Amino acid sequence: MKVAEMIRTTPARVDLDHDLLARVVEAAATCSQVCTACADACLSEDGVADLRRCIRIDLDCADVCATTVRVLSRHTAYEAAITRAVLQACVTACLTCAAECEQHAGMHEHCRVCAEACRACEELCRELLTTIA
Repeated sequence: MKVAEMIRTTPARVDLDHDLLARVVEAAATCSQVCTACADACLSEDGVADLRRCIRIDLDCADVCATTVRVLSRHTAYEAAITRAVLQACVTACLTCAAECEQHAGMHEHCRVCAEACRACEELCRELLTTIA
């Protein structure tokens, strides 16, 4: 668990629950990768035209999650307002992506996996949001 180790070793003061912060970073990184892979898998499907919206939302969610990872990994001169805004954006992207992928999950296993990753990330982001003053 290198994320938690990095958080513990930073000389900057981190006023967030270190374990929860590490779990959010890991969930967002996973979600970013899974959403990217889901978009790619959608492009390989025969009915790709029916998956355009899913692909777009997958890629948007992947980008928002990746940005969330980067912002949450910086602790020098921490700014709570930015962290809250990024986490809220991640919640919104994950909710939207999960809902879209759930519509296709019956036909496409990659969409089911993606929806699960999005729901897990959204839940952890919400949990961390409740701890930020």
